[in-house]
Amino acid sequence: MSDLWSGGSFGERAQCVLAPNPNIMTLDGTNTWVLREPGARRSIVVDPGPSILSHLDRVAEVAGEVGVVLLTHHHLDHSEAAKEFAERMGCGVRALDPAHQLGSEGLGDGDVVEVDGLEVRVVGTPGHTADSLCFLLPGDGAVLTGDTVLGRGTTVVAHPDGQLGAYLDSLDRLHALAEAREANTILPGHGPVIDDAIGALDFYIAHRRDRLAQVEQAVLTLADRATLTEALTELDLAPGSGATVSPRSVVERVYADVDPVLWGAAELSVRAQLAHLTGRS
Repeated sequence: MSDLWSGGSFGERAQCVLAPNPNIMTLDGTNTWVLREPGARRSIVVDPGPSILSHLDRVAEVAGEVGVVLLTHHHLDHSEAAKEFAERMGCGVRALDPAHQLGSEGLGDGDVVEVDGLEVRVVGTPGHTADSLCFLLPGDGAVLTGDTVLGRGTTVVAHPDGQLGAYLDSLDRLHALAEAREANTILPGHGPVIDDAIGALDFYIAHRRDRLAQVEQAVLTLADRATLTEALTELDLAPGSGATVSPRSVVERVYADVDPVLWGAAELSVRAQLAHLTGRS
Protein backbone atom coordinates (compact mmCIF):
# COMPACT_ATOMS: atom_id res chain seq x y z
CA MET A 1 0.00 0.00 0.00
CA SER A 2 1.19 3.49 -0.81
CA ASP A 3 0.86 6.49 1.49
CA LEU A 4 0.14 8.65 -1.55
CA TRP A 5 -3.35 8.30 -2.97
CA SER A 6 -5.09 10.21 -5.72
CA GLY A 7 -7.42 7.62 -7.27
CA GLY A 8 -7.07 6.19 -10.77
CA SER A 9 -8.03 3.08 -12.74
CA PHE A 10 -7.86 -0.43 -11.27
CA GLY A 11 -8.50 -3.73 -13.00
CA GLU A 12 -10.61 -3.62 -16.15
CA ARG A 13 -13.77 -2.20 -14.62
CA ALA A 14 -13.08 0.28 -11.81
CA GLN A 15 -11.99 3.90 -11.74
CA CYS A 16 -11.73 6.01 -8.58
CA VAL A 17 -12.47 9.72 -8.59
CA LEU A 18 -11.14 11.14 -5.31
CA ALA A 19 -13.34 13.79 -3.70
CA PRO A 20 -11.62 16.94 -2.39
CA ASN A 21 -12.81 16.48 1.21
CA PRO A 22 -9.74 15.24 3.14
CA ASN A 23 -9.75 15.29 6.94
CA ILE A 24 -8.80 13.08 9.86
CA MET A 25 -11.86 10.85 9.32
CA THR A 26 -11.94 10.70 5.48
CA LEU A 27 -8.16 10.33 5.02
CA ASP A 28 -7.32 11.64 1.50
CA GLY A 29 -11.03 12.15 0.77
CA THR A 30 -13.98 10.02 -0.26
CA ASN A 31 -13.42 7.49 -3.04
CA THR A 32 -16.19 7.69 -5.64
CA TRP A 33 -16.04 4.54 -7.75
CA VAL A 34 -17.11 4.42 -11.41
CA LEU A 35 -17.67 0.86 -12.63
CA ARG A 36 -18.12 -0.10 -16.28
CA GLU A 37 -17.90 -3.34 -18.26
CA PRO A 38 -15.16 -3.04 -20.92
CA GLY A 39 -16.67 -1.60 -24.08
CA ALA A 40 -20.02 -0.82 -22.43
CA ARG A 41 -21.88 2.46 -22.81
CA ARG A 42 -23.31 2.91 -19.31
CA SER A 43 -21.60 2.83 -15.93
CA ILE A 44 -22.48 2.34 -12.25
CA VAL A 45 -21.41 5.04 -9.80
CA VAL A 46 -20.79 4.05 -6.18
CA ASP A 47 -20.84 6.73 -3.45
CA PRO A 48 -20.95 10.08 -5.31
CA GLY A 49 -19.68 11.65 -2.10
CA PRO A 50 -20.02 15.27 -0.98
CA SER A 51 -21.97 17.95 -2.80
CA ILE A 52 -18.96 19.66 -4.36
CA LEU A 53 -19.63 20.77 -7.93
CA SER A 54 -16.06 20.29 -9.19
CA HIS A 55 -16.09 16.71 -7.90
CA LEU A 56 -19.48 15.89 -9.43
CA ASP A 57 -18.37 17.40 -12.73
CA ARG A 58 -15.33 15.13 -12.74
CA VAL A 59 -17.42 12.05 -11.84
CA ALA A 60 -19.87 12.86 -14.64
CA GLU A 61 -16.97 13.21 -17.09
CA VAL A 62 -15.51 9.83 -16.12
CA ALA A 63 -18.85 8.03 -15.83
CA GLY A 64 -20.52 9.14 -19.07
CA GLU A 65 -24.01 7.68 -19.19
CA VAL A 66 -24.93 6.31 -15.74
CA GLY A 67 -27.27 3.36 -15.28
CA VAL A 68 -27.61 3.61 -11.49
CA VAL A 69 -26.02 5.08 -8.37
CA LEU A 70 -25.29 2.71 -5.46
CA LEU A 71 -24.54 3.63 -1.84
CA THR A 72 -22.39 1.66 0.59
CA HIS A 73 -24.00 3.46 3.56
CA HIS A 74 -25.67 6.68 4.63
CA HIS A 75 -22.80 8.77 6.02
CA LEU A 76 -22.80 12.17 4.33
CA ASP A 77 -19.26 11.99 2.98
CA HIS A 78 -20.54 9.10 0.82
CA SER A 79 -24.21 9.92 0.27
CA GLU A 80 -24.70 13.69 0.38
CA ALA A 81 -24.62 14.23 -3.40
CA ALA A 82 -26.25 10.92 -4.39
CA LYS A 83 -29.73 12.21 -5.27
CA GLU A 84 -28.37 15.45 -6.74
CA PHE A 85 -25.96 13.54 -8.99
CA ALA A 86 -28.54 10.90 -9.97
CA GLU A 87 -31.08 13.56 -10.97
CA ARG A 88 -28.40 15.25 -13.04
CA MET A 89 -27.55 11.96 -14.78
CA GLY A 90 -31.16 10.79 -15.16
CA CYS A 91 -30.91 7.61 -13.11
CA GLY A 92 -31.95 6.22 -9.71
CA VAL A 93 -30.18 5.72 -6.39
CA ARG A 94 -30.26 2.30 -4.77
CA ALA A 95 -29.41 2.00 -1.06
CA LEU A 96 -30.37 -0.14 1.91
CA ASP A 97 -31.75 2.89 3.78
CA PRO A 98 -35.00 3.97 2.04
CA ALA A 99 -34.34 7.59 3.02
CA HIS A 100 -31.42 7.66 0.59
CA GLN A 101 -33.11 5.93 -2.35
CA LEU A 102 -34.24 7.70 -5.50
CA GLY A 103 -36.75 5.59 -7.41
CA SER A 104 -38.57 2.42 -6.51
CA GLU A 105 -35.63 0.02 -6.15
CA GLY A 106 -33.90 -0.60 -2.85
CA LEU A 107 -30.78 -2.63 -2.23
CA GLY A 108 -30.02 -5.56 0.04
CA ASP A 109 -27.85 -8.57 0.71
CA GLY A 110 -27.82 -11.03 -2.17
CA ASP A 111 -29.04 -8.58 -4.80
CA VAL A 112 -27.29 -8.57 -8.16
CA VAL A 113 -27.09 -5.28 -10.05
CA GLU A 114 -26.45 -5.54 -13.80
CA VAL A 115 -25.80 -2.69 -16.21
CA ASP A 116 -24.72 -3.37 -19.80
CA GLY A 117 -23.03 -6.65 -18.93
CA LEU A 118 -21.45 -5.40 -15.69
CA GLU A 119 -22.38 -7.52 -12.66
CA VAL A 120 -22.20 -6.23 -9.09
CA ARG A 121 -23.19 -8.53 -6.22
CA VAL A 122 -24.41 -6.98 -2.98
CA VAL A 123 -22.95 -8.27 0.31
CA GLY A 124 -24.63 -7.20 3.54
CA THR A 125 -21.93 -6.07 5.97
CA PRO A 126 -23.53 -4.24 8.92
CA GLY A 127 -21.35 -3.04 11.77
CA HIS A 128 -19.73 0.25 10.78
CA THR A 129 -23.34 1.35 10.34
CA ALA A 130 -26.54 -0.67 10.37
CA ASP A 131 -27.00 -0.07 6.62
CA SER A 132 -23.43 -0.83 5.46
CA LEU A 133 -23.12 -2.81 2.24
CA CYS A 134 -20.14 -4.06 0.23
CA PHE A 135 -20.18 -4.66 -3.52
CA LEU A 136 -18.44 -7.64 -5.09
CA LEU A 137 -17.14 -7.12 -8.61
CA PRO A 138 -16.68 -10.70 -9.86
CA GLY A 139 -15.16 -9.70 -13.20
CA ASP A 140 -12.16 -8.14 -11.44
CA GLY A 141 -12.09 -10.29 -8.29
CA ALA A 142 -12.52 -7.10 -6.26
CA VAL A 143 -14.80 -5.92 -3.47
CA LEU A 144 -15.85 -2.33 -2.76
CA THR A 145 -15.94 -2.00 1.02
CA GLY A 146 -17.08 1.56 1.75
CA ASP A 147 -16.00 2.25 5.34
CA THR A 148 -16.09 -1.39 6.44
CA VAL A 149 -12.43 -1.74 5.43
CA LEU A 150 -10.29 1.33 4.72
CA GLY A 151 -7.22 1.56 2.54
CA ARG A 152 -5.18 2.88 5.45
CA GLY A 153 -5.65 2.45 9.20
CA THR A 154 -8.83 1.07 10.71
CA THR A 155 -12.44 2.19 10.73
CA VAL A 156 -14.75 3.43 13.48
CA VAL A 157 -17.65 1.30 14.73
CA ALA A 158 -19.77 4.17 15.97
CA HIS A 159 -22.19 3.21 18.76
CA PRO A 160 -25.18 3.00 18.74
CA ASP A 161 -25.68 2.74 14.95
CA GLY A 162 -22.50 0.72 14.68
CA GLN A 163 -22.38 -2.62 16.49
CA LEU A 164 -19.22 -4.59 17.15
CA GLY A 165 -20.75 -8.07 17.01
CA ALA A 166 -22.25 -7.38 13.59
CA TYR A 167 -18.99 -5.81 12.43
CA LEU A 168 -16.92 -8.86 13.43
CA ASP A 169 -19.39 -11.10 11.58
CA SER A 170 -19.06 -8.87 8.51
CA LEU A 171 -15.27 -9.07 8.60
CA ASP A 172 -15.56 -12.87 8.77
CA ARG A 173 -17.89 -12.82 5.77
CA LEU A 174 -15.47 -10.74 3.72
CA HIS A 175 -12.61 -12.99 4.82
CA ALA A 176 -14.53 -16.01 3.52
CA LEU A 177 -14.91 -14.30 0.13
CA ALA A 178 -11.18 -13.62 0.08
CA GLU A 179 -10.35 -17.20 1.07
CA ALA A 180 -12.57 -18.44 -1.78
CA ARG A 181 -10.57 -16.16 -4.13
CA GLU A 182 -13.74 -14.27 -5.03
CA ALA A 183 -12.30 -11.06 -3.62
CA ASN A 184 -8.55 -10.67 -4.06
CA THR A 185 -8.49 -6.88 -4.11
CA ILE A 186 -10.19 -4.33 -1.84
CA LEU A 187 -11.48 -1.07 -3.31
CA PRO A 188 -12.13 0.97 -0.14
CA GLY A 189 -14.24 4.06 0.50
CA HIS A 190 -11.16 5.96 1.70
CA GLY A 191 -7.46 5.48 1.08
CA PRO A 192 -5.55 3.37 -1.43
CA VAL A 193 -6.53 0.10 -3.06
CA ILE A 194 -5.41 -3.02 -1.18
CA ASP A 195 -4.03 -5.82 -3.37
CA ASP A 196 -3.87 -8.41 -0.55
CA ALA A 197 -7.46 -8.78 0.67
CA ILE A 198 -6.75 -11.74 2.97
CA GLY A 199 -3.81 -9.97 4.60
CA ALA A 200 -5.83 -6.82 5.20
CA LEU A 201 -8.77 -8.74 6.66
CA ASP A 202 -6.48 -10.82 8.87
CA PHE A 203 -5.08 -7.54 10.21
CA TYR A 204 -8.54 -6.03 10.75
CA ILE A 205 -9.85 -9.08 12.60
CA ALA A 206 -6.74 -9.36 14.79
CA HIS A 207 -6.82 -5.62 15.51
CA ARG A 208 -10.45 -5.77 16.68
CA ARG A 209 -9.77 -8.79 18.90
CA ASP A 210 -6.69 -7.08 20.38
CA ARG A 211 -8.57 -3.83 21.03
CA LEU A 212 -11.40 -5.71 22.69
CA ALA A 213 -8.88 -7.46 24.98
CA GLN A 214 -7.33 -4.07 25.81
CA VAL A 215 -10.74 -2.64 26.65
CA GLU A 216 -11.49 -5.64 28.89
CA GLN A 217 -8.20 -5.15 30.73
CA ALA A 218 -8.82 -1.42 31.10
CA VAL A 219 -12.25 -2.06 32.65
CA LEU A 220 -10.71 -4.58 35.08
CA THR A 221 -7.95 -2.15 36.07
CA LEU A 222 -10.19 0.89 36.45
CA ALA A 223 -12.77 -1.03 38.50
CA ASP A 224 -10.07 -2.83 40.50
CA ARG A 225 -12.02 -6.07 40.23
CA ALA A 226 -10.89 -9.67 39.81
CA THR A 227 -13.31 -10.67 37.06
CA LEU A 228 -14.74 -8.90 34.03
CA THR A 229 -18.28 -9.66 35.16
CA GLU A 230 -17.64 -7.86 38.44
CA ALA A 231 -15.88 -4.99 36.68
CA LEU A 232 -18.71 -4.40 34.25
CA THR A 233 -21.03 -3.73 37.19
CA GLU A 234 -19.02 -0.53 37.73
CA LEU A 235 -19.55 0.61 34.13
CA ASP A 236 -21.50 3.78 33.35
CA LEU A 237 -22.25 4.28 29.63
CA ALA A 238 -24.03 7.61 30.14
CA PRO A 239 -22.57 10.39 27.96
CA GLY A 240 -20.21 12.62 29.92
CA SER A 241 -20.17 10.22 32.84
CA GLY A 242 -17.61 11.01 35.52
CA ALA A 243 -17.66 7.44 36.80
CA THR A 244 -14.41 5.56 37.40
CA VAL A 245 -15.31 3.14 34.60
CA SER A 246 -16.75 5.06 31.67
CA PRO A 247 -16.14 5.12 27.91
CA ARG A 248 -13.92 8.21 28.29
CA SER A 249 -11.85 6.70 31.09
CA VAL A 250 -11.30 3.58 28.96
CA VAL A 251 -10.29 5.71 25.96
CA GLU A 252 -7.75 7.62 28.07
CA ARG A 253 -6.14 4.34 29.09
CA VAL A 254 -6.36 2.29 25.85
CA TYR A 255 -5.67 5.16 23.43
CA ALA A 256 -3.06 6.96 25.53
CA ASP A 257 -0.59 6.84 22.61
CA VAL A 258 -3.11 8.24 20.10
CA ASP A 259 -3.49 11.95 19.28
CA PRO A 260 -6.29 13.24 21.56
CA VAL A 261 -7.91 14.88 18.52
CA LEU A 262 -8.99 11.33 17.60
CA TRP A 263 -10.35 10.46 21.04
CA GLY A 264 -13.89 11.48 20.12
CA ALA A 265 -13.99 8.89 17.34
CA ALA A 266 -12.21 6.38 19.58
CA GLU A 267 -14.88 6.86 22.25
CA LEU A 268 -17.59 5.88 19.75
CA SER A 269 -15.74 2.64 19.06
CA VAL A 270 -15.15 2.03 22.78
CA ARG A 271 -18.86 2.50 23.43
CA ALA A 272 -19.54 -0.17 20.80
CA GLN A 273 -17.02 -2.49 22.45
CA LEU A 274 -18.46 -1.94 25.92
CA ALA A 275 -21.99 -2.49 24.63
CA HIS A 276 -20.76 -5.72 23.05
CA LEU A 277 -19.17 -6.88 26.32
CA THR A 278 -22.31 -6.10 28.32
CA GLY A 279 -24.60 -7.77 25.79
CA ARG A 280 -26.33 -4.48 24.93
CA SER A 281 -25.59 -4.73 21.19
